[in-house]
Amino acid sequence: MIRQAIIPLAGLGTRLLPLTSVIPKELLPINGKPSIEYILEECRMAGIKEVIFIISKKKEMIKNYFNKDNFYKSIFKKKKDKRILYEYKKLNKYKKMIKFVYQNKPSGTGDAVLKTKKFIKDKYFLMLLPDDLIIKNNCSKKMINIHNKRKCSVMASIKVNKKTVNRWGIYSIYKKIDKNNFYIKDVIEKPNINEAPSNFAIIGRYILHKKIFNKLKKQKKGKGGEIHITDSIKKLIKDGEKFIGHNFKGKYLDCGTMAGYINSSAEISKL
Repeated sequence: MIRQAIIPLAGLGTRLLPLTSVIPKELLPINGKPSIEYILEECRMAGIKEVIFIISKKKEMIKNYFNKDNFYKSIFKKKKDKRILYEYKKLNKYKKMIKFVYQNKPSGTGDAVLKTKKFIKDKYFLMLLPDDLIIKNNCSKKMINIHNKRKCSVMASIKVNKKTVNRWGIYSIYKKIDKNNFYIKDVIEKPNINEAPSNFAIIGRYILHKKIFNKLKKQKKGKGGEIHITDSIKKLIKDGEKFIGHNFKGKYLDCGTMAGYINSSAEISKL
């Protein structure tokens, strides 16, 4: 059973400057709601009971966002606004799910994941990357269902244009399970078009075995001087750990760039 999720939030969000010079990108509103709330709702609807936020001291505004009890209570005394009461109850519900861990030095997603090691209770956990929104279908829920059936790690996959494979981590496919799922032979980070083994790319949803922590502890820094989760995943696959790639049915929205952020608001407003 997958009961815990981790969400790395310590990144500076430089691709969304100047907005992120004041507000963490995860609190930027998308159609009137901070993007992190879409991720939390996906977790809640997938049956997740605890979410570990990995933040830095520079992003404590995220922690404050979920801990404004006195602020809301002072407003209630002055006026009985049902909308504000609804928002307070929603935030309070999320607050009970969230635990905070700090990564004050930006050293990559792999390093962020390693910070959560002592808090992970079960063999497997879910990881979501906040820049990747998936709407119209609960990708995490579907992946958990696959994990429950196959008892192994699962990663989200999307078919991309062959001309753009050098922008993505690309799967090398070992064996197809059905039209939406396959066993992964390898993961190749941003291959050249002629070297890409497929055009199925990694999207920010992962179910990982806690063995990943042992790999991350020994993992050397990669591109940009950071510890990359993909490098440790490759080692687990090489050791024989089974990974399934899941071609999800929802609509993928990239919120990590200015163009993607603007497009996400437009797409979600249509729902």
